[in-house]
Amino acid sequence: MRGVLWLLGLFGLAVAAALALRFNTGDVLIVTPSHRIELSLNLLILLTLLGFVVGYLLLRFAFAVLRLPAQVRAYHERRRRDKARGALLDALRAFFEGRFGRAEKAAAGAMELEEMPALGAVLAARAAHELRRFHERDAYLARAEQLAPDDAVMRIVAQADMLLEQRRFQEALLLLKTLPSKHTAALRLELRAQQQARNWEQVLKLIDQLEKRDVFDTVRAAELRRYAYAENLKRSALDRRALETFWQKVPAQLRRDNRIAAAGAQCFILLGGCAQATAIIEESLKDNWDSELIGLYAECEGLDVVPRIEHAENWLRQHPHDAALLRALGRLCMYQQLWGKAQSYLEAGIAIEPSYSTHLDLAQLHEKLGHSDAAREHYRASLELAVDQLKQASGGRRKAVA
Repeated sequence: MRGVLWLLGLFGLAVAAALALRFNTGDVLIVTPSHRIELSLNLLILLTLLGFVVGYLLLRFAFAVLRLPAQVRAYHERRRRDKARGALLDALRAFFEGRFGRAEKAAAGAMELEEMPALGAVLAARAAHELRRFHERDAYLARAEQLAPDDAVMRIVAQADMLLEQRRFQEALLLLKTLPSKHTAALRLELRAQQQARNWEQVLKLIDQLEKRDVFDTVRAAELRRYAYAENLKRSALDRRALETFWQKVPAQLRRDNRIAAAGAQCFILLGGCAQATAIIEESLKDNWDSELIGLYAECEGLDVVPRIEHAENWLRQHPHDAALLRALGRLCMYQQLWGKAQSYLEAGIAIEPSYSTHLDLAQLHEKLGHSDAAREHYRASLELAVDQLKQASGGRRKAVA
């Protein structure tokens, strides 16, 4: 519709010009000292218009010639940019397809074309890392720093991640410290680095920060926090005072957690703190019953045994078929030289769930009682179960590797 209107307008203008020229009969006289030129007014108008058009075209041509070098440069720049972006896309596609050699070559080509050089260099470094060509990887990262010193976050995060895969956690930590501010991905990398470095105090702080950013749900955060507290307790097991100080820092709710309670009880037992270990176990078992934790209840011989036997027998009314509890009761009765009760509890535990440790306790009991044949029988059964357990563990590891 717009083109039709333009056509009608031009047609009307042409008709108006023709009518104007038809009725215009004037002449123009141009006089110079040596010449006298006379021509019609219509011809002068046409010549003027023609001169204007020719002049306009000459100016357009001159400007086009002057702009030609810049246009050629811009054309080559567009070609270079398009080629570099195509190489980057090829590198990304090849990297995610697992063709790391091709990805490295394409990314290196894009980097040399200096279109998003940091991205090309980091992508080439990632591909070289997957190919275990660490020297080339480090060269690409150095090139990225040289080409784009202001674009450091991507390079630092990628380099820290690759260092952590090599378990070079100290270098990764030093690198992450150079970031002016840490986003969520950097904090997750720092958490991995601190875990590898076994800096459990820092791990606990990072878990809190990441939980606030909704990186972990409540269950996952609690699991990580339990593990960190348990490992921190183990590090404190060399000094009784340090262990007691750290145990008081553990939140009350976590102190009742079975896993943390087990770690704390083991540490106190190693340092001779049987009273603290017993209290920890009893407090934790109030909330959640745990067969593994009850196994530690009979590890201390130096504390008064009778109250522990009474506690354990009360638990037995609630958990009559717990083999670990029966073994703990058997051992406690052995400490108190209640040989008959000890034998009954240990045999009941074996009837429910045979284990090499219960057979070993029963063998030692029979040895104390002078029952050599029975002792040898239980030693043999204990050894067979221990060997079977080792074979199962070894088979599980082989399957995991395969």
